Amino acid sequence: MIAIFFIFVVDNMTRSLYRYSYIVKLLGLMISRTSEYALQAMVYLARHVDDWPIPSRVIAREANVPGKYLSSILSELVRVGVLESSPGLGGGFRMARSAKKISLSEVLASFEPALTNRRPCPFGMEICSDDDPCAGHEQWKHLRETYQRFLEKNSIYDVAFTLTKRRTTTSQRRTKR
Repeated sequence: MIAIFFIFVVDNMTRSLYRYSYIVKLLGLMISRTSEYALQAMVYLARHVDDWPIPSRVIAREANVPGKYLSSILSELVRVGVLESSPGLGGGFRMARSAKKISLSEVLASFEPALTNRRPCPFGMEICSDDDPCAGHEQWKHLRETYQRFLEKNSIYDVAFTLTKRRTTTSQRRTKR
């Protein structure tokens, strides 16, 4: 079931990051609104490399993200080394590295405690570890590890371009039949 879920998510991810997060939320793998906005901004930047640096107000408008909120998200991404910024007139944001070299995990790590093992037990246990597990520990551990592998394996480039090409190619093959 998990494999089917991830194939479904990967297949549909480029249609809409909103839809992706909705599916993830539905299955209990919560990603925050902040993470959604961070991903949307990064995909926008990846698709508009020729326009770098891009002011945050432009990214906010084009990615449909609240401006003030996005500014703090972009500042955090600069702090962790995913983005670079240029101040002043003609300034804005650009990726610190190629979109192919920035994993989804790297983008989300600052916003998602579950990715850094800072998250408490989802069942409220004060102590929950491999040594002292709660009743759902093994199942949740497996699910979290699968989720983390997915985020580490896929880059911003994959979300912005590669998956779109795969979907277009698949659609073209279906129409030829």
